[in-house]
Amino acid sequence: MDAIRKKMKSLKDETDGLYAIINKFEEEANEANRQSDQADCDIRDFGKKVHNFEIAFEETLDKVNKANEGFEEKDKMHREVESDISALTRRIMLMEEEAKKAETTLANTVTKLAMSSKEADEVLKKVKVVESKCMNNEVTLEELDKNQRHTSKMASDNEQKLDELSRKLGVQEEELIRAVDRAELAEKN
Repeated sequence: MDAIRKKMKSLKDETDGLYAIINKFEEEANEANRQSDQADCDIRDFGKKVHNFEIAFEETLDKVNKANEGFEEKDKMHREVESDISALTRRIMLMEEEAKKAETTLANTVTKLAMSSKEADEVLKKVKVVESKCMNNEVTLEELDKNQRHTSKMASDNEQKLDELSRKLGVQEEELIRAVDRAELAEKN
């Protein structure tokens, strides 16, 4: 009977040990299932994050493409403005050359006018001295007087041309200032 009791006790101990092992494995299985569920949740969360990152990436890529298009458009406008500025600069240089020529012509005309005026003064002095002698000199005097009026008219015409050129130069300078302002604005944008 003792042997049966020992056998029963050993079977009971063995059964209790097996129940303990079963409980341990069930706890481990529950823990593994919990970790598996947590991993599934993490995978789902990471999937959502990846999806959100993909959407954000696509939106950012669209923004970058739009920004590149805007940059290319602004760069094209900038090149056009630079081309306009170059053309205006060349035009101003040509106008400055024309103004220098006009100034030279004006200076020559003024010199000629001064010389003609001096000659007319000398002739008038001679005419006063020799007035009684020469009736023919009156004709010469009238011709010189006509020349003087013609020269005065030329000087007046040249002054008008100078005023017109000065006005055109002022307009071109204003256009240049506006073009430079547009270029600076384009560069800032």
